[in-house]
Amino acid sequence: MLDYIIVGLGLAGISFCEQLERNNKSFLVISDDSQTSSVIAGGLYNPVILKRFTPAWKAQEQLGKAIPFYQGLEEKLKVQLDFKVPVLRRFASVEEQNLWFEAADKKGLSNFLSTELVQNKNPKINAPFGYGEVLHTGRIDTATLLNSYADYLLKQQLFLKETFDYSALKISKENVEYKSIEARQIVFAEGFGLKQNPYFSYLPLNGTKGELLTIKARTLMEDKVIKSSVFIIPLGDDLYRVGATYKWKDKSNIPTQEAKSELLQKLDTFLTCDYEIVDHVAGIRPTVADRRPLVGRHPKYGNLYMLNGFGSRGVMIAPFAAEQLYAAIEKKEPILKEMDISRFTKKYFEYAD
Repeated sequence: MLDYIIVGLGLAGISFCEQLERNNKSFLVISDDSQTSSVIAGGLYNPVILKRFTPAWKAQEQLGKAIPFYQGLEEKLKVQLDFKVPVLRRFASVEEQNLWFEAADKKGLSNFLSTELVQNKNPKINAPFGYGEVLHTGRIDTATLLNSYADYLLKQQLFLKETFDYSALKISKENVEYKSIEARQIVFAEGFGLKQNPYFSYLPLNGTKGELLTIKARTLMEDKVIKSSVFIIPLGDDLYRVGATYKWKDKSNIPTQEAKSELLQKLDTFLTCDYEIVDHVAGIRPTVADRRPLVGRHPKYGNLYMLNGFGSRGVMIAPFAAEQLYAAIEKKEPILKEMDISRFTKKYFEYAD
């Protein structure tokens, strides 16, 4: 009898695995490669919504959990994951400069927004009004994290690489049984795969398609993240990730020419050097109607749990949300009401009827 089955091995699944290992709980992960959003993510942790100069939800608390979490994973997996890279917000006008400095004085933002105007010194970038610098930022190499963690679990014989078959799940009051595997609880951390989950499909996980390009720009020589109409994220070796798009109707992981053209058009408004496109990827972010995570217990089955809905901020939210869920299950502590799926219980019973 295991303590837990975890379905899904993106940022949510890894974060919950770490909670279980720290607390000596037995578990098995079941996952396939159908959900790509964690793998292809830009991987930035950034406490500010740069379009509006507002703090991300619970940014301080999330960073307080995320930074030591990834440091611990680096030591455990013997890989570098956390790259401390500044984020510069390109100003399009003097008015944007003023809005930035006004925001920097506000509670909740003063710790994250530098009050020094950063002048552009890169001749390959058009930024006549300079930049504002976001503090306490960085990039997590999510592809390396997911691959390394999957290898770690395989060596421990804790990973079953297959598509989860919901029809094979048997639920009783005491435990759950999946094929020949018995566990006390099961946690679903499937990202957009939740749409196929008959137990939680009532939840309003909309999903937003995002596409990113990787370019090689030998003369750009930029070591900071530049945020304008798109992000430019330095990866090393003259490679940069450019993104991202937001599309709500297309729910496929297939890259499109339309998104590629959109990204290049925006990039060319401020990048003045030559570059070549070396990769183009797509994935569905697990976004929620009210922009808050989906964490908690099923309204009918007491040993089924959900850990999902992190949108484009999974790097920051996942460790924080996983700790909330573990404390709720094992210590009976309340989940923050903004993320608790009990806010949609009424929808479940309407859906069930």
